[in-house]
Amino acid sequence: APRGLPVERTLVTIDSMSTLTSCVARAVVAPKAAAKRSVAAEKAAKPSPALPAGAFAAASLAATPAAFAATEAISQTTDGAGVAVGGAVVVAGLGGLLIAADPNKRREDMMSETGGDEAASVRNYFDTEGFNRWKKIYGETDEVNKVQLDIRNGHQQTVDKILDWTAGMDMTGKTVCDAGCGTGSLAIPLALRGASVSASDISSAMVGEAEVRYNEQVKAGAKAPAVAPKFEALGLEECSGKYDMVTCIDVMIHYPTDRVNGMVNHLASLSDDKLIISFAPKTLAYSILKRIGELFPGPSKATRAYLHAEEDVEAALNAAGFKVTRREMTATSFYFSRLLECQRV
Repeated sequence: APRGLPVERTLVTIDSMSTLTSCVARAVVAPKAAAKRSVAAEKAAKPSPALPAGAFAAASLAATPAAFAATEAISQTTDGAGVAVGGAVVVAGLGGLLIAADPNKRREDMMSETGGDEAASVRNYFDTEGFNRWKKIYGETDEVNKVQLDIRNGHQQTVDKILDWTAGMDMTGKTVCDAGCGTGSLAIPLALRGASVSASDISSAMVGEAEVRYNEQVKAGAKAPAVAPKFEALGLEECSGKYDMVTCIDVMIHYPTDRVNGMVNHLASLSDDKLIISFAPKTLAYSILKRIGELFPGPSKATRAYLHAEEDVEAALNAAGFKVTRREMTATSFYFSRLLECQRV
């Protein structure tokens, strides 16, 4: 349902579940009876108590028709909406799915290849089959399915919001650290605006692709900055230096809760002025949606995906000496991301 649509509640029913890989979901939305309240000013100043439901760009999200049906239904929830799943058949069917498609087992097998090192597991994923998948998603090829195209559009919306936020800044000579740059969707446009960019990613394949795309744009006529961007294969903890602005977009999803505070603190230590981060927020609707997506894994979707409570992330930012000055939510059908702009206090 579009954001802002008057909704009293969303009832999700599953009509049948004859096998572990087929289900049909139907969402019935009842109109809101009460008059709409204006909360625009309140939302601009503080986090929404209930975030609009969408979906998120995580490696665990499914691209199968069955998963699409289930996540499509749950993604109908909006601000203040509840999700009801009814029927003994549904409960039994979902229980069977949870047992049969245990994502932790897949990921433990994947991590066993790196001796239990989760960071190394993520690196291996994005250097191999994950690279091929996300190169397409973050590219311009038409060889993507509906889910992948939706994730591409959602991620681009997040990037565009950051570019809009910084549109009034003279980026010439500004130093920027884009940690977890992926294929350069944010690092490249910031560099072409004149910023001195240090772009890094845990995956050498991803950051190598970012450098290729930057060079292609310059060769095609884009004006190169006075200082060429630096592309390096580095994990977040390995980033060093001091910058005017530090960005970390759609990366925290790979970090468990017990490591987020340390990650936020490290990123904050790199910034003299501004810090911009995004993460998949932890809400009931998103947690259910994420779990359903995990039930239908494709062979290239095997990394862990972590949701984070917004209040916890903001508390970590405050402890590191930063205050949230602006926040946005990007929610499409299969991508959701909370974006925070922070200023050093």
